[in-house]
Parts: sequence; structure tokens; C-alpha cells
Amino acid sequence: MLAPPDFEALRKSALAKELSDADCRVLAALMEGRKLKDGEIVCEEGKADSRLHLVLAGALGVARRDPDGSWRNLHVKTAGELAGELSFLDGMPHYAALRALGDTEILSLGRERFEGILQEHPWIVYRVMRAILRDTHALQRTMSMQAIELTNYIFKQHGRY
Repeated sequence: MLAPPDFEALRKSALAKELSDADCRVLAALMEGRKLKDGEIVCEEGKADSRLHLVLAGALGVARRDPDGSWRNLHVKTAGELAGELSFLDGMPHYAALRALGDTEILSLGRERFEGILQEHPWIVYRVMRAILRDTHALQRTMSMQAIELTNYIFKQHGRY
């Protein structure tokens, strides 16, 4: 089970938004805490990873390597945010690596362990999946708005550019 500070962080996260304290304890028992050093790779680009990660402290860079070998951050996940949602759900390889930016603490939830509670705690699974979907939907909405803004900028539409 998670130490009290980790439990509190999980309890306050979007992942546990619809969970009771008892439900949160069940979920916490499935999770593994990790302390990462700057530059440590959580999952590699092009590899599948069946874990969902919750950033407790620090930051994870969603990063790819440039041809010269240097890292380029495409996005940064900070405390309270989820990372690795899509690979957790569908098992597909990651488009980019997840890499610690400075000292970082995360909680990881393995899909296999999570699926193991499906028969005994279906509502926990359902509510956590809803939380993941909300997070993914918010990311998709942000990307769609950015695409619209970029299109408006490129074609100088709507008189704002």
C-alpha cells in the first residue's frame, strides 16, 4: 500500500475524482511509487508500456530525439497530470518517450494488475476509466483548438493575425 503522502496525492488527483476513500485505498494498493532522476526514461519511444503514470512531483517530458541525438520536449506533464494513458488503454507503442525533467516522483498503475480487480471492483475500474477518458478528451480538445488557431494563423483568417 502507498505511504500516506502518496495516498493523499492519489486521493486529490483527477484519477480518484469519483472514488470513495475505500475505493482509493484499493486503487492505491495496485500502484507503485517511483523516484526518478533527471533524464531517467520511464518508457521509450516506439515501445509498448502497459502502465499509466500519475506525476506526483516534478515533471515528465513527452519527448523525442532529434537526428543529432538531443531531446525535444513535445509536451510536459506536471504534478497531478496523467501520462501514458493511450498505451495503457490499447497497448500500442509510444509515439514519444516519457522522460524525467529533474527529480520527479510518479505513481504507476499496471494494466494487468488493474484488470485483476475487474470482477471484485467493477465500479472502481469504471470510474478510473472515466477519469482517463476525461483526461484524454481534454487533451484532444486542446489539440483541436490549437490546430484551429494554427490554421487561422496560416491562412490569416478571422482578422486576428
